Amino acid sequence: MASKKKGISTKGKKKEAKARATITAGKGVVRINSRSIETIPQEYIRQFIREPIDLCPHISQQVDIEVDAMGGGFVGQAVAARSAIAKALIEYAHDERLKKKFLAYDRLLLVDDPRRVEPKKPLGTKARKRKQLSKR
Repeated sequence: MASKKKGISTKGKKKEAKARATITAGKGVVRINSRSIETIPQEYIRQFIREPIDLCPHISQQVDIEVDAMGGGFVGQAVAARSAIAKALIEYAHDERLKKKFLAYDRLLLVDDPRRVEPKKPLGTKARKRKQLSKR
């Protein structure tokens, strides 16, 4: 039987993207899909994912964070990973002030975005678009 990872595990979602973060005591290493966060080519996405880590440097230097992201696009995965990291840090710290700080900074750090793609309907090319009616 495979050994389970020790530590706190949380999840985050955005559209079709899902991310699971596992936080353990360590030295401040952050890995996404078994790669260091520094290998992400887009600087904006890297900073976006690091926001919850930068908001609490005293805790993030004491822990290692491993994130598994799947589904959706790379931005959706980044939002889901960011949310999972923030939830893991709060659960690890057991600090109500940190939770309020995250909520004041950005509510999407702790609350998953419930919006999903609307399904396509009959007689249309997309969810809302319809075939144009001809009057003659």
